[in-house]
Amino acid sequence: MQPDPLSVLISRMDFALISSVHILFPPLTIGLAIILFSFELAWFRTNDERWYRLCRFFEKLFIVNFGAGVATGVTMEMAFGILYGPFSQAAGPFFGQVLGYETITAFMYEAGFIGLMIFGWGKISRKMHLFATFNVALSSTLSAMWILVANSWMQTPTGIEFKDGMFHVTDWLAALFNPNVFAAFPHMLLAAVELSLCFVVAVCAWFVFKRREVQLFIRPLRYSLVALAVVAAGQIYLGDLLGENVLEHKPAALAAMEGQYDTYDADGNANTAWNVIGWPNKEGTGLAWSIKIPHALSLIETKTWNGAVEGLNTFPEDERPPVVLPFYSFRIMVAIGGAILAVALWGGWLSYRRQLCASYAPLQRRFLMVCIAMVSLPYIAVIAGWWTREIGRQPWIVYGMMRVEDGMSNLSVGLASFWFAGFAIFECAVIAGTIWYLLKVCRNGPDLTSPVAGDGEETLGELDLPEGPHAKRPEYIRPV
Repeated sequence: MQPDPLSVLISRMDFALISSVHILFPPLTIGLAIILFSFELAWFRTNDERWYRLCRFFEKLFIVNFGAGVATGVTMEMAFGILYGPFSQAAGPFFGQVLGYETITAFMYEAGFIGLMIFGWGKISRKMHLFATFNVALSSTLSAMWILVANSWMQTPTGIEFKDGMFHVTDWLAALFNPNVFAAFPHMLLAAVELSLCFVVAVCAWFVFKRREVQLFIRPLRYSLVALAVVAAGQIYLGDLLGENVLEHKPAALAAMEGQYDTYDADGNANTAWNVIGWPNKEGTGLAWSIKIPHALSLIETKTWNGAVEGLNTFPEDERPPVVLPFYSFRIMVAIGGAILAVALWGGWLSYRRQLCASYAPLQRRFLMVCIAMVSLPYIAVIAGWWTREIGRQPWIVYGMMRVEDGMSNLSVGLASFWFAGFAIFECAVIAGTIWYLLKVCRNGPDLTSPVAGDGEETLGELDLPEGPHAKRPEYIRPV
């Protein structure tokens, strides 16, 4: 028996909320773990105490974000069983195995080393602690890989057959290494690094803007801006590769993303214009209005002047994804990527002109305010990209094999509403609590007085910090 249409709508909104909230936290966990390793490696190689202080400070922010990611991740696992019971049962032979691999080879692996990373300062050697931090970064990346393997399989299911209401794996290698994962995983991994660099830039810019510990935060600000310029440019390239993958394997999704309805125009020529903005007509057969760039769609997708890109009208009406949400979420993501690259290049130009040194950086108040405000952009871009990906797969939960309504639990409207309200309250509480704790850590600032952790014991390190309320701090941590 098919579930009630209203119940389906509520449940889909519920899972959209849950997945959209959860996707906010893992990217920062992945990227910040890599950055923490780079900070600690710099301390290990140079013995410069400033890298140690930065590592300990950003580790606190990492812990807060990691906890939120775990909480919302467990909630999403619950939601699969509650809202998508038939899909969970049917896809269990593959989907459940992959999530099990993620738990064993990534989550449990990460949990062990994250304990060493957090509580091992001064109790294990510096080399062993660096090894623990490296493994936290590696396990976080592995976790993302397994999740993208599972999700990419839903986008391009290979190596399975759907028989008697169950997905049976016929070729594990083909299922794991499905066509979409090779483009989607690098794109998501680089998105995590990009988001984390924006986060570090925003935090460092805030301290410089407030003239707090400028000498400590100015160096990671400069380095992160340079890295951000490289990563943002690379992300544009990987996004283009992912678009080509979607064109090949999910042409209906690509057509929805681009607002492409007709493959050919009235004269029989390939319709190759790229719609910058537009809006579908009431009949759903084309755009009522749009601003176009001739030949741009062919150049982007086929790398030719007049290459044909399949339009939505060539697909059965009941197999076409929605247009408005993927169309505009895709453009929001692209616009944000360009904006982040522009800010990073701006920072590179200021560094080249020596305007981001400790003496002059606090005077670049407009630039610093832009950097602080920019922290929200990659989060919006990640959600927009996730919406583009998931809504573009509609009406399928497993592309071309199982429709969404066939994979949903048969809940009553009241029960679906109950779960929606409960999950919404929990997700909002997690977001509010995370923001509050992150801001609290930033307000408190880095610990500049505790002893520097040595090899297996707490030592003062090479720089003996004076104690007492009237002690004079080293020059490099004195506010400008």
